[in-house]
Amino acid sequence: MKINVAVMFGGKSVEHEVSVISALQAIEAMDRNKYNIVPVYISKNSEIYSGEKLLDIEAYRDLDQLIKGLDAVYLYKDGQHVYMNNVKQKLFGSKPQVIDLVIPVMHGTNGEDGVLQGYLEMLGLPFAGSDTTGSAVGQDKVIMKHIFENSNIPIVKWFWLYDFEYEDNKEEYYAQAEAIGYPVVVKPANLGSSIGITFAANNAELHDAILIASEFDAKIVVEKAVENLREVNCSVLGDVYDNDTSVIEEVSSHEDFLTFDEKYLQNAKSGKSSGMASTKREVPANLDAALEAKVRELSKAVVRVLGSSGVCRIDFMIDGKTNEVYVNEINSMPGSLAFYLWSPKDVSFAMIMDNLVKQAIDRERRNSRKTFTYSSNILSNYAANGTKGKLKI
Repeated sequence: MKINVAVMFGGKSVEHEVSVISALQAIEAMDRNKYNIVPVYISKNSEIYSGEKLLDIEAYRDLDQLIKGLDAVYLYKDGQHVYMNNVKQKLFGSKPQVIDLVIPVMHGTNGEDGVLQGYLEMLGLPFAGSDTTGSAVGQDKVIMKHIFENSNIPIVKWFWLYDFEYEDNKEEYYAQAEAIGYPVVVKPANLGSSIGITFAANNAELHDAILIASEFDAKIVVEKAVENLREVNCSVLGDVYDNDTSVIEEVSSHEDFLTFDEKYLQNAKSGKSSGMASTKREVPANLDAALEAKVRELSKAVVRVLGSSGVCRIDFMIDGKTNEVYVNEINSMPGSLAFYLWSPKDVSFAMIMDNLVKQAIDRERRNSRKTFTYSSNILSNYAANGTKGKLKI
């Protein structure tokens, strides 16, 4: 019997279009002999839709027109199963669709940060990737960096602030930036795909950079820029129980860091975007044995301390002069699901998707053996007394 797998993508995020590209790549890779694939699209207005038109990348050129040809749907639990049904019933009714598990392919806010995962956990619907906590700490760079520091995982010097704190404390933050040393990198705490990231070489540029970052997030990270920068990435497939590392890539950029435009837009303008798979890179990266071993060791350590799972990508910064390695961040749901880092190890995109399904099922089995509720009901001894109540002792 086939497994009904809902692939959820889109979302109310500045990475909406990136999610569409990644999701359609993932769906294309899935074995339809094993799975009934149900595309579930979350619009920029947080409305949920399904329909076969979602499988056509050309349809996304006009989102308003696309949505008109889709069915608005909702999820609900009935007994032991979770169903998807149409919001508006058709003339002869619509039959609810059983959803066995979900593979979220949503980047950024509301999809990668634990919001969607919490909703699925509440429904009791198995899903692939990091759980609510793992997703949340993997998305918030401030919390992430605190965990790294506590776990002795090497990161660059940094500090953070809320956007509302800046106006009345400018000199304090200028002093902190000068203390860690210019140039610095300024970024929103909860976004990916290099959105809102700016370099600053002095206080005036720091001012502008903070204002840019504050357009995207209330929490802002300021960190020391690595000189002689080499950016390398490694993917981890699995969870804290069992995982493996991919080959390591080194990404190249015309800018000081890999921009959103380089990651997604350059080829998209010609209609040939393959997401992160189209970015300029060297695979495998030209690292000596010691550096490669360090990157792999740290990749596994990051997954452990953050409690991550699924297929993630850990981004590193290496000082090309000193060979110091710093963890930059984890992408718990990376663009294109990092499939291009697994191909050299003879792990196909289809095998990655199989692994994600297996992880979702395995986690559900583990959770089913845990105690989350008690059968007793203390409210059975509760007596109403007007607007107040009292326990019967």
